[in-house]
Amino acid sequence: GTPQKYDPTFKGPIYDRGCTDIVCCVLLVVAILGYVVVGVVAWTHGDPRKVIHPTDSRGQFCGQQGTPNEEFPAAPPCPPALQICVSRCPDRYMTYLTAHSNAAALEYYRNFCTPEFRGSRKAPLEVLKDKECPAMLIPSTPLARRCFPAIQAKKGVIMVGNETTYDDGQGRRRNVTELLEGAKKANVVLETRQLAMKIFEDYTVSWYWIIIGLVIAMVASLIFIVLLRFLAGIMVWVMIVMVILVLGYGIFHCYMEYAKLKGEAGSDVSLTDLGFQTDLRVYLHLRQTWLAFLIILCVLELVIVLLLIFLRKRILIAIALIKEASRAVGHVMSSLLFPLCTFFLLCLCIAYWASTAVFLSTSNEAVYKVFNESTCPFSGQTCKPETFNTSNVTKLCPDAQCLFAFYGGETAYHKYLIVLQFFNVFMFFWLANFVIALGQVTLAGAFASYYWAFKKPDDMPAFPLFSAFGRALRYHTGSLAFGSLVLAVVQVIRVTLEYLDHRLKAAENKFAKFLLSCLKCCFWCLEKFIKFLNRNAYIMIAIYGTNFCTSARNAFFLLMRNIIRVAVLDKVTDFLFFLGKLLIVGSVGILAFFFFTQRIKLVQDTAPPLNYYWVPILTVIVGSYLIAHGFFSVYGMCVDTLFLCFLEDLERNDGSVEKPYFMSQNLRKLLKKTNKGQPEA
Repeated sequence: GTPQKYDPTFKGPIYDRGCTDIVCCVLLVVAILGYVVVGVVAWTHGDPRKVIHPTDSRGQFCGQQGTPNEEFPAAPPCPPALQICVSRCPDRYMTYLTAHSNAAALEYYRNFCTPEFRGSRKAPLEVLKDKECPAMLIPSTPLARRCFPAIQAKKGVIMVGNETTYDDGQGRRRNVTELLEGAKKANVVLETRQLAMKIFEDYTVSWYWIIIGLVIAMVASLIFIVLLRFLAGIMVWVMIVMVILVLGYGIFHCYMEYAKLKGEAGSDVSLTDLGFQTDLRVYLHLRQTWLAFLIILCVLELVIVLLLIFLRKRILIAIALIKEASRAVGHVMSSLLFPLCTFFLLCLCIAYWASTAVFLSTSNEAVYKVFNESTCPFSGQTCKPETFNTSNVTKLCPDAQCLFAFYGGETAYHKYLIVLQFFNVFMFFWLANFVIALGQVTLAGAFASYYWAFKKPDDMPAFPLFSAFGRALRYHTGSLAFGSLVLAVVQVIRVTLEYLDHRLKAAENKFAKFLLSCLKCCFWCLEKFIKFLNRNAYIMIAIYGTNFCTSARNAFFLLMRNIIRVAVLDKVTDFLFFLGKLLIVGSVGILAFFFFTQRIKLVQDTAPPLNYYWVPILTVIVGSYLIAHGFFSVYGMCVDTLFLCFLEDLERNDGSVEKPYFMSQNLRKLLKKTNKGQPEA
């Protein structure tokens, strides 16, 4: 935990460096090769059609070329016990018991039976027992190539197929509400589909304006960054003053509302006497509510003013760091586009993970087993429908049948599918964290080369971003793999805890729930700490070329030796960036709201008609935030890198001719530091 020893030859990121954490690099390569093998195996065994297309009770696809049911486009109309591919959904109530004795009805019913059905040759109970026909038909509507009960409500009355009752086949009339329990999920699907269609319609008529809104957000972000470069101090103080003025206006408004309610009937009722009310507007008619708002805003105003008084110098240093970051980004303009590379690599990771997960989940095969009524030694054993009739089973057990049992498999591959899915999730987190780490160490290397250039920008390399990227991949793949592996392990544990929490929601064990909540909280904190440590470790790796553990240790103790500066400067800078994001997203969001709600008279006729105006507005807001976050993430990494370099500079150097400060002239003025032998402007 001691400061870095002085190295007279140190002038920024070390170029003569060696490979670090080679074991982790080899482990990552082996893991990636294994991940590729898992993907290839999953793609050879999986069949995504199982997710998209329906199947009958025998596991055969409906409406697919090359399958036994390729002429049938939809399924299934009947209870979950029996799924049959049909050419159309049923449009009437009917039971097999009533259709059996009517030739016309039986002909219609035949459309919803299996190919083995031979009409009325069998007794009805035999047909139902052999699962050749469903016991009952219900009026249904097609959705996603499946038939769902046609549920509708007219004047508050639930109806299925325009009827409120149905015949159960035994001469009794039953209410259709008895069908609702089994069709609730289907009804949710129908409602979701209608909502999705309306949202899709809104996107089709507003996509052009959404893109314009996102372009405006991009331009606003660029303008804000350019203004930060030249007017960082003014903009920071303007934002702080705006916050103070907004809080002051809030205090004034709360006081006026508090005074206005004086003497009004019912306004002096206390919050405890009123209790909880679902209509929140009731609280706005109470003086106590406005008094609480007034006290909270006054406390916030006082805290901010005191912070400005006591931390004024720290804020000035933060402003100087932002200005310095602006200059650094100005000299490495390609850094603003680098998040696109990271985003592209993350998209590849997500796409590979998602496709592998789908193929793994659809790798199960249709398993057929022997079913029989009498005693049979082969009962429950697996069988193949193609060769079943010619096998010894039918000779020894004449009444045995080879029927579809479930989707699964009995090979070693199928037994370890859950392990492969877990490996898929783990590798996704590892690779995603590795990509983010690669982006961070690349940006850190580029901005560190700016800080440690004594004559800026003359002493900088020609292409600092590409140089840093090359060094990271060539020498420090192992270190990046190490850091991302540690983070991935914690994230996988958090996902596992979330899964257990979801499974234990219905459990009554309060101790288990409490323990799980504590573990979730602990691992959340651990993940945040590791992300913070990794980020600073990557900066040290980019500068010194040391391994991950050494870099993490040096970065941690360097920050601990300057804990007050870290707590103030880092958080003040984060706060300023947050205000910048809020300004951009808020401005674009308000503009989108007034445009899509047709409140701007100049373009009132231009705004498209929408089902839900919040659809394009939310899209623009989320997109604007992501765009602003992308630009400010580069700035954030730049400030963090310069801050760490700044601390190193203070510990390494003393301003002498042998050990001059590398920090900018503005920072030296703020700290009252000078370089001997150099005139200060």
